[in-house]
Amino acid sequence: MKFMLRNQLVDMIYLAKSGEVTKRRIKIIHVNEQSIIAYCFMKQSQRTFLIDNILSLYPVFRKERDIIS
Repeated sequence: MKFMLRNQLVDMIYLAKSGEVTKRRIKIIHVNEQSIIAYCFMKQSQRTFLIDNILSLYPVFRKERDIIS
């Protein structure tokens, strides 16, 4: 996954088990077939997110040079 290789932060829209839709800023640590393990800045801890519950992922651009590369 490109986000992980670039050590890039990602904003994610996620459907929680409770049915609530949340926006999370994460740093991806590991990806497998069913889930993503990431550091969640909202919860300030490492979390596991089910891929089936991820509604969208998009990169966080911190500097202009990150957009160009």
